[in-house]
Order: sequence, then structure tokens, then C-alpha cells
Amino acid sequence: MRSWLDWLALLGVGVSASLMLMLLGFQAAYTGGGEPLRALAERDVLHAMGLTFYSATAATLLALLLAIPTGYALARWRLPGLWLVEALLIVPVVMSPMALGVALLLIFRQAPGLWLARYVVFEVPGIILAQFFVAYAFAVLVIRTTFSGIDVRLEQVARFLGCTPWQAFRRVTLPLSKRGIVAGFVLGWARAMGDFGATSTLAGAVKGKTETMPVAIYLNLASVSIDRAVALSIVLTLVTVVGLVLVRLLVGERR
Repeated sequence: MRSWLDWLALLGVGVSASLMLMLLGFQAAYTGGGEPLRALAERDVLHAMGLTFYSATAATLLALLLAIPTGYALARWRLPGLWLVEALLIVPVVMSPMALGVALLLIFRQAPGLWLARYVVFEVPGIILAQFFVAYAFAVLVIRTTFSGIDVRLEQVARFLGCTPWQAFRRVTLPLSKRGIVAGFVLGWARAMGDFGATSTLAGAVKGKTETMPVAIYLNLASVSIDRAVALSIVLTLVTVVGLVLVRLLVGERR
């Protein structure tokens, strides 16, 4: 016999699932006579897709190089005020993307950033830099949680058997955390691909140059090219859904 709380919870799940299905369903149902699918073969759309995949992958790989040692330190160290450092590192998760873009832009209005402005502002490296900050925050959150779930006594046993700290990390901790690291990469990568605010503020919205998929969606909507905007939206949605499913499988198998 279910209680009223069970029925209330079931209602919440049903309404939530219905809203998400409606959100995805209407997007998938819009075919426009097949025009959105044909738009995927157009040169500017392919350029936006290729640039987004390239920049998001580069940014997330760079973020991962920093997130792994940082996540390990946050999980293993017990220092006063470390929680404040952790809160500072994940600011981009809750920070307005536009505010993040403005903060990055201001860096290149001061020396020594002024000397690098010509290579970053309104250029592809600016896209990678903006996406790096977005991807890093998500990656370090997941990786820190992953390392926290690995029993520190396993490293201690490895040290007792003659391993150096680096060998214990490389031979014991890193293999045990590989699923969490991959999950952090996927989440960071998907978030970097969908970033608009920070990317457009720092790198601009130059058609054919710094036109990532979110920027292309905005520009195509502004020029009433609905089919292109819908096609790119569907691609981004598929990337997000596949990424979430992959993360769920990885985390589920680990648990």
C-alpha cells in the first residue's frame, strides 16, 4: 500500500520526465520538410561543428591535465581553509557565463595580457581559453569526488610494499579512478561545447572564424535561418544526451 508521499514523489517524477520529453520531443519533431537535416551538410554549419569539436576537445584535455592533480590534492589533503580553495575552483560552475567572459576579457586589457590579446581576443585560442575554464570546473568536481571514493589504505599498502608516492598513484589510484576521470572529461567536454556566454564575449561571434555551434545558433536565429539553428541545436542536444548516458554507465558500473 503506497503512502501519499510515494504518490507525490511519483507525480514529481512523472511531471519532470514529461517536461524533459516535451523539451526534446518538440525539437526532434521539427523537420521542416527535412531542411534541418540538409542544413547539416552546408559549409558554414560544418565549419561551426568542426570548430566546436576541436576547441572543446583541446580545452577539456588541457583542463584534465590540471584537474587530475588538483582533484587528488583536494581529496587527500586535510588542511584548514581547503574548502574555500575548492569553492574558488568551482566558481565557473555557478558564475554567469557572460561575467566569466568579461573577467577573461579584462585580463587582456592589462599587462602582460595586453601583449597576448592579438592572439587570443576574437581568435580561436580565445574560444579554447573560455571553454577551458568552463570544462575545468566540471572536471575537477567529478575527479575530486572520484578520488575521495578510493580508500587511501590501498595507497598506503602500495607504499608499504616499496612503491614511491608517484608509483602508488600511477599503479593503484589512477587505474581505480579511470572511470571517474573519463566521466569528468565527458561532462566538461559537453559543457564546453555548449558554452555561449564566455566564448562569445572573449572570442566574439565572427562568422566563419570564431563561430562555434552555440554562436552559430544565435547568428542563424538573428538572420531567421531557422533550419540551420534547429539542426545545430539537435546536434548539441544529442551530444548532451549521449554524454549523460555515458557518464551514467561509467558511474553506475563503478558503484
